[in-house]
Amino acid sequence: MQQDELKTLFKENNALLTGHFKLSSGLHSDTYFQSALILQYPKEAGFLAHELTKKVKENNITVDVVVSPAMGGVIIGYEMARVLGVRAIFTERVDGSVLLRRGFSVKENEKVLIVEDVITTGLSTREVIDSLKPLGAKIVAVVSLVDRSAGKVNFGVPNFSLLSLEVESYKEEECLMCKQGSIALKPGSRK
Repeated sequence: MQQDELKTLFKENNALLTGHFKLSSGLHSDTYFQSALILQYPKEAGFLAHELTKKVKENNITVDVVVSPAMGGVIIGYEMARVLGVRAIFTERVDGSVLLRRGFSVKENEKVLIVEDVITTGLSTREVIDSLKPLGAKIVAVVSLVDRSAGKVNFGVPNFSLLSLEVESYKEEECLMCKQGSIALKPGSRK
């Protein structure tokens, strides 16, 4: 799938928004990817999972379990696990820490694929990785629907996305939209 085709698919599903947004990272941007709006459709979610899975298979990456951060990565993570024929689990943020709950676990040396919806600074993904390493998990790759850093974020493992582009984002005190009196919307899930 070409980058322009994916952007069009996001736009057609009202999942690519323009305006003034406060991202989960705390940064401000005029562009927001609301993946939940495209992933609410099983046909699209399945299609995107198949496209991402191609990248994993092309790179001969073996996966035992898919782990996604809640909330954004849960649906695409589940769909990828279904395509790969492995189990899907997710981490949650509790009192500021990211961890596995609900009886989820990983085994020593289990090959973990981290699946995200959107990567901006990589903070959520790093938190997932940091929560799994002490458990003995072997992180084999990170995949995402969208990489807003255009590949600049490095997780120390292969990193693939369907849409990779550099989207400007600003610290609140440097945001021109804020300086013009605009109030940032916060459509994401992290407080």
